[in-house]
Amino acid sequence: MDLTAIFKLLSDETRLRVISLIYQEELCVCELCGILEKPQPKISKVLSKLRDMDLVTDERKEKFVFYTLKKTNPLLNHTIEFILNQQGDYPLLENDHQRLQNKEKYIDQCSLEALREIS
Repeated sequence: MDLTAIFKLLSDETRLRVISLIYQEELCVCELCGILEKPQPKISKVLSKLRDMDLVTDERKEKFVFYTLKKTNPLLNHTIEFILNQQGDYPLLENDHQRLQNKEKYIDQCSLEALREIS
């Protein structure tokens, strides 16, 4: 993935927010929906695109599917790390980081229907 592709990927606000979160830790769709306050279909679409680009790993644990950003692209890693180090300058990313601290309260939002859509 070259620099242009990385910036295209990160140019969408929702993709940037999802990538920033799953770069930090493993999260399921319902946690991402709760943290980002976005509907499940929108988050699932982002995750599907990232999966198609081979940028995420997913692991099923019981009824949940957890996503992590693959850290195989040094340029993407460096860019995300830079953004995260500056997240205090970006209120939306800072808010996401704060909500990430309470991710467990969103896990109950997962439904079998939501999981079927992303499988």
